Amino acid sequence: MSRVLLTGATGFIGRSLSVELPEKGFEVIAAVRRLSDFLPETVQQVVVGDLASETDWSKALTAVSIAIHTAARVHVMTDTAADPLAEFRRVNLDGTMNFAKQAAAAGVKRFIFLSSIKVNGESTWPGRPFTADDSHAPRDPYGVSKSETEQALLDLSAKTGMEVVIIRPVLVYGPEVKANFLNMMRWLSSGVPLPLGAVHNKRSLVSLDNLVDLIITCINHPAAANQVFLASDGDDLSTTELLQRLSLSLGKPVRLIPVPVGILRTVAKLLGKYDVAQRLIGSLQVDITKTQKLLNWQPPVSVNEALQKTALAFLQQKRN
Repeated sequence: MSRVLLTGATGFIGRSLSVELPEKGFEVIAAVRRLSDFLPETVQQVVVGDLASETDWSKALTAVSIAIHTAARVHVMTDTAADPLAEFRRVNLDGTMNFAKQAAAAGVKRFIFLSSIKVNGESTWPGRPFTADDSHAPRDPYGVSKSETEQALLDLSAKTGMEVVIIRPVLVYGPEVKANFLNMMRWLSSGVPLPLGAVHNKRSLVSLDNLVDLIITCINHPAAANQVFLASDGDDLSTTELLQRLSLSLGKPVRLIPVPVGILRTVAKLLGKYDVAQRLIGSLQVDITKTQKLLNWQPPVSVNEALQKTALAFLQQKRN
């Protein structure tokens, strides 16, 4: 039985992994800041503290062959740090590399790093999706920190022989999703009309189930070693299509007003909400052909199934 060390186990993606990994036959060690009641009993918790350059990982790394690193300082729309890039580097670069170096020294065979599509950039032109082998073009401090960490990990792999697998997901959704996706469900559930009925962009999404399945696939797949993979559902939607499908899953009538995108951009600029609007009306597509071919992998859950599961969890939480 492979012994897997999981970081970020109490997070959105980590919690799902902490359930799925034991069911797949893996022995799971969760490196946590503090003991948690939210993790299954099948997971052994080891307190290591924060993800930092001075953290001692020795207790958690005992007899571990695989490390799955999902912990990070995450992107936020409004960052209050005096120097956001320095803060992202302190955690995402320095903290991760301290962990990775100790993992390599402890004999970890494979280090799976959850990165971000922000390493590729913020948007794509129609019909020109990002690929895994594109040059890095991060546009914000979070993306820069992830980009720098990817390169540092590959350099470490070349020096130590520890295999590195890098996965860059797009927006991840699923039960208990937060942020903008949760806001969309709240808008639709309330029945408020939305001016998003004429948005013909294309955006790639990845359901939590599909991302977790891909991560688990990368644990033992020989072709995954020292590769970069993009993660999506393989079915891109416009914002209008996404809202229509979510409304159906929520059992709510669609109330979308077809306001031209040019007007939406102008209003968003006037309100100082251009970045928020861009995530709704701009395009961001990824090509997962490399992921599919190299790993012989297909997203096991369809977009409609994943949206329905997400909506049902939202409605259940709302009732409670």
